[in-house]
Amino acid sequence: MTTSAPPDLAAAGAAPGAQVRASARAVPALRVEVLDADGVVVGSAGLADTDPVVAGPLRIRATTGRRMYTEATAGLPGALTEVRLDVVNTGAEPFTGHVRLVTDVSAAAEPWWLIPGLFYGENRPEGCDRVFPRFVPGADDGPGMVSDHWSFRSDRAATPAAFAWGAHDGVVVAAGELSECGPTGVGFAHRGSVASVHVVFPFREDPVTYYGSADPLPAEVARYAWQPGELVTLQASVGRLPADRHAYAPVLRALHEQSRPLHPVKPWLPVDEAADVAAEGLLRWHYDPDPGVLLETVGFDREVTGGDGRPVDRQAMHVGWVSGIPWAYALLAHGRRVGSGASVEAARRVIDFVCGNLSPSGTFWGRWERSRGWTQSWTPLGHGLHARTLGEATLFLLRALELEGGASAQEEWLTAARSNLDVVRGRQRADGNLGSVHHGVDGTVLSWAGASGLTWIAAFCEASALDADGGYLAAAVRAGEYYARFVEHEFIHGAPEDVDLAPTSEDGYAAVMAYVALHRRTGAPRWLELARRAADWMLTFRYTYNVRFSARTILGAYGFASRGADQASPSNQHLHAYGLVCTQELAELSAATGDPHYGRRAEETLACFRQLIAREDGEVNSYRGMITERYYQTSCFQPKGMLLTLSHAWSAGVLLLACEQALAAASI
Repeated sequence: MTTSAPPDLAAAGAAPGAQVRASARAVPALRVEVLDADGVVVGSAGLADTDPVVAGPLRIRATTGRRMYTEATAGLPGALTEVRLDVVNTGAEPFTGHVRLVTDVSAAAEPWWLIPGLFYGENRPEGCDRVFPRFVPGADDGPGMVSDHWSFRSDRAATPAAFAWGAHDGVVVAAGELSECGPTGVGFAHRGSVASVHVVFPFREDPVTYYGSADPLPAEVARYAWQPGELVTLQASVGRLPADRHAYAPVLRALHEQSRPLHPVKPWLPVDEAADVAAEGLLRWHYDPDPGVLLETVGFDREVTGGDGRPVDRQAMHVGWVSGIPWAYALLAHGRRVGSGASVEAARRVIDFVCGNLSPSGTFWGRWERSRGWTQSWTPLGHGLHARTLGEATLFLLRALELEGGASAQEEWLTAARSNLDVVRGRQRADGNLGSVHHGVDGTVLSWAGASGLTWIAAFCEASALDADGGYLAAAVRAGEYYARFVEHEFIHGAPEDVDLAPTSEDGYAAVMAYVALHRRTGAPRWLELARRAADWMLTFRYTYNVRFSARTILGAYGFASRGADQASPSNQHLHAYGLVCTQELAELSAATGDPHYGRRAEETLACFRQLIAREDGEVNSYRGMITERYYQTSCFQPKGMLLTLSHAWSAGVLLLACEQALAAASI
């Protein structure tokens, strides 16, 4: 196969039409499968860029195009090669069905999969309480969502690409969300020791459709009818990869760079105005001074219940994560910057309330509810307090202490911070594990599974002013060594309270914050490399393109651009803004590595979530300052193009945090 000159050859002085010979490993062997409307393969043939092949009623010519070399992919065996399929119906009758482009990797008795934002290895660990698609060799349990083959509509993926690795190498195939014959699909299959990945035009979901619950829907199928003699041109990209699972990172970077100029994001507000709106949303809608809480959710519609919407509002507050101290800290930073006494007072009152009510075990409680006061986290384990929530609350408490001038200004805050730090450090296992769920009364560790203790690393590093004997830093280093295995295995899981042990974007944020903090505190290259790997993994959840929405949906009508938003998780397939929590850390990572990519991706996310902000009452069918948690970019939980009509404290808080971090960085 020959390929046209990549951009870097032209830059080096090669003639615009120069041809280069691809290496033998550049393009994996490809085959095309033609499926009828019921999904039955009616024709299959290997592809080459010479003579066309006939598969069932379709004649298909494959042409390889340019190699997608970038600075990031230059070291890979084959980078990515563009493939064009010219498909013609040679029959006398219309043909309704699908074209599937497939490539294999051998020596894959135990394959590793990646569909960015959607599927990671086995995807759902055995024993995970949440039910969503899981891979098991030889399995075929559609109702239980356990199978050895899966195919999905492409808008479920942050980048429509499917990767597979065997013992010796890997392969990738990618496509755009849309094609001349409709929305595309991505997927994989496993047979014996062969793993295959594919793109399919138009999409087929198989064996079932996941819609956000444990009960799957029948497989969704998009069909296209090729008319006699009709030519349809389909585009894809393929590549061969080394055995290192992290080889996805330069590929996804190359696809992002290719996509970025074609998928613009246009914020509604500059950063300072977005901060003002988010702060007003927290104060106006989420803050309740009695007893001093940030209510977790507030309904857009204030009339529907006949009680000013209050029965719709969630009368509760977590100490971290979806409410509580992190977003009070953001409000405190904003109030101090703009001179808003109301913001500063509200923030202090929330932090006072949390710090003044520690659990009997010495940590924060998990959650406050108006009907029953302080109680546990969202876990089925009795009296359980989730490590990530406690760690995040402690981390931002320490940042709030620094804003307020340290220990002399807020003694109760300092006492609470030391108590949390000391008791969690005291429970740390010899191998560094900090525990995932802690008993709120007797302090025992109820679960050691997963990586939810990662957030405590950043908290221990942040406590440098309190670390006279180096004990907190030593605990952070031990934990950093323990949790490194999750980063290196490319499977980090356990961060959100409500998603059990599934891999999530929030695990990526926690890992980035942890390893950037360790590098900031120690300067050790190992932590910088782990921070980089964690950031690459986190960015697999970040959309590299703008999903196409129907103009009749709210996301389509407002022209919402999804590039920069994150898939929450394979279990929670909606877009969210929580990635803004590590805006500062991604900028630090770029500065430390000399690689601007990470900082630019953070800026991209901040631009994305300065869309769909209600600047006045009535806009986006809500009130000024209300910010949703969920943007439905695919068919999961709700129809594609909708948004959740609830304002979340964390949604306003994380936007405010990122705005304040960006403004602070710009002022230096």
